Amino acid sequence: MVYNCCAVKGPTEDRMFQILKKAPKNKRLVVAGCLPLICYDRLLREVQFDGVVGPGLGRRISTVVESVLQGDRVTALEESMAGKPELALPRLTSNPVISVVPVSYGCLGACSYCCVVFARGHLRSCTPEEITERVNADLDAGAREFWLTSQDVAAYGRDIQTNLADLLKAVCMVPGDFRVRVGMMNPNLVQDMLSELVVAFEDSKVFKFLHLPVQSGNNLVLRSMRRCYTVEEFKEIVSIFRREFPMITLATDVICGFPGEAHEAFDETLSLIDDVKPDVVNVSKFFARPGTHAAGMLGAVEPAELKRRSKELSQLAKRISMEQNQRWLRWTGEIVVDEKGKCEGSWIGRNFAYKPVVVKSPQDLMGKVLCVKVVKAFSSYLSADIQ
Repeated sequence: MVYNCCAVKGPTEDRMFQILKKAPKNKRLVVAGCLPLICYDRLLREVQFDGVVGPGLGRRISTVVESVLQGDRVTALEESMAGKPELALPRLTSNPVISVVPVSYGCLGACSYCCVVFARGHLRSCTPEEITERVNADLDAGAREFWLTSQDVAAYGRDIQTNLADLLKAVCMVPGDFRVRVGMMNPNLVQDMLSELVVAFEDSKVFKFLHLPVQSGNNLVLRSMRRCYTVEEFKEIVSIFRREFPMITLATDVICGFPGEAHEAFDETLSLIDDVKPDVVNVSKFFARPGTHAAGMLGAVEPAELKRRSKELSQLAKRISMEQNQRWLRWTGEIVVDEKGKCEGSWIGRNFAYKPVVVKSPQDLMGKVLCVKVVKAFSSYLSADIQ
């Protein structure tokens, strides 16, 4: 059995270990992903395994499995720090409409709290030709939505003398009816291609969706995080995108309780979120990760206070999300259905701004393009009637 495990946060790591400990004892176990590289010592102590590999091993995973089945104990961790798996490798998809395309591996950052760099290493980008070939193949297989993903999509191409704006232009030139969702982009790497990126976003194939993590509303905290941008620079990027695309969906990330985050610093984060009004705020509590600079920093926030801050920020984010979604009431337009809803007969589609829109129908609507009218707004989605 091969278990692909994440360990980006403390709670995630703990859940992974709970799953690994419940793995069938009568089968050989290979632990893959970022977890072995982030917390290998804990893995040795707590889990009985037959092989460990890092993320992005690609075609080599079959060789590792064969060796394990023959009785060998395999450790293949260093290979994940160089090279990258082929985009053309065969794969099983959980959703026939959505194609997830990893455009690069690794990153250019050195955030003081992040342990993922230990597992994925420095930036290695796929070529535009590899990516467009993957898009073409998946489009022929029925995909209608392409997610360009990476640790930091804004870093794409800087190791091969290109950038994200040029990649978007190349992808949008692929013939066919499809949409592109751009993944998370760190603000410091957006700045030097901002005008080009805005032009690339003008293409109708690109969802007007911007995932720009701010992490804190205080510049001193950002400096301690080694984020390489200021609050003012973050706001400028948002302002420029909103000027060009007034209904753009803005998603951001915030870490609560970073070491040394004073009450005033947290209040500045609340003020920033209230001012900028993101549609989505992913709130995370700070958890020290092994080997990171932040793990040894002084000024830890007490657990009870950390919980309070997280709750207050989450409540503010939910209120703002509701306000932002109410702007879409009575909107009429097209959505692409890309997901089954939780309730029987419900379907979820995305409009041009990647807003989730729920419709109801007894028919199979997966992959369909529908004209809808929004009739109700909730904090996390819109409800619409099919026209």
